[in-house]
Amino acid sequence: MAVDVESARRDWEEGYRRLREESRDPAASDRLHRQVAVVIDELRKRVGGSFTLAELAQAYADSDRWALEAVAEREPAPGWPATVTVAGDAAFHLYARGAIDYEP
Repeated sequence: MAVDVESARRDWEEGYRRLREESRDPAASDRLHRQVAVVIDELRKRVGGSFTLAELAQAYADSDRWALEAVAEREPAPGWPATVTVAGDAAFHLYARGAIDYEP
């Protein structure tokens, strides 16, 4: 199944924007950044250190499931299910900067 890279990047940018917005609250910021770290760690395992945006977008296609599982296992905090999507999208946005074909 092909994933539209540009559509995925828009989702990631929106997640990153929401992360910055929701991080104004110190408690929320700490929780969200821990979740982002979990998702980035999973991305390292799933796509490695050398990848294209298309490969990253392929990982994104199934990320709702595995990001939820990873955060549930490693960083469950009060209300965590409500913020996993934001953290996941923000993590993809940040990780995308390491793609071999990344352009801002």
